[in-house]
Amino acid sequence: MKKFMEEFKAFAVKGNMIDLAVGVIIGGAFGKIVSSLVNDVFMPILGLLTGGVSVDSLFVQLSQTQTPYKTIEAANAAGVATLNYGLFIQAVIDFLIIAFFIFMFIKALAKMQKKKDDAPEPVVRTCEYCTEPVADKATRCPPCTSELPLKAGK
Repeated sequence: MKKFMEEFKAFAVKGNMIDLAVGVIIGGAFGKIVSSLVNDVFMPILGLLTGGVSVDSLFVQLSQTQTPYKTIEAANAAGVATLNYGLFIQAVIDFLIIAFFIFMFIKALAKMQKKKDDAPEPVVRTCEYCTEPVADKATRCPPCTSELPLKAGK
């Protein structure tokens, strides 16, 4: 059991685990921002386009009663079953926006990684006699002591 606890401790304090925890916390905060963007910006605009109907309040009353309810809250208060498809549409829009921003973020990271990987390797100067690497400012080769011409511009 002691070995198990040591292994778990080593796993839990690894840098990757900490990075994951930070990512989850930031992801939760980002989700709140996207939800606000959808609820407070996009949905009112969509409501204007649909003739003033708020998308998140769209529902179908499943129970047949004498009274048709105007809002989800009123139907729920009366104990009437409802199919809240407007809330589903809103959740789909939330998902699409989050997926789009994650896609753009990953695409930007991949582009930065590609630039980093495409950096040319530094040209190493070699001795023309023994082909060993030599410092750019060297006038003699350390392994074979041959005299070397200085590189142009150095």
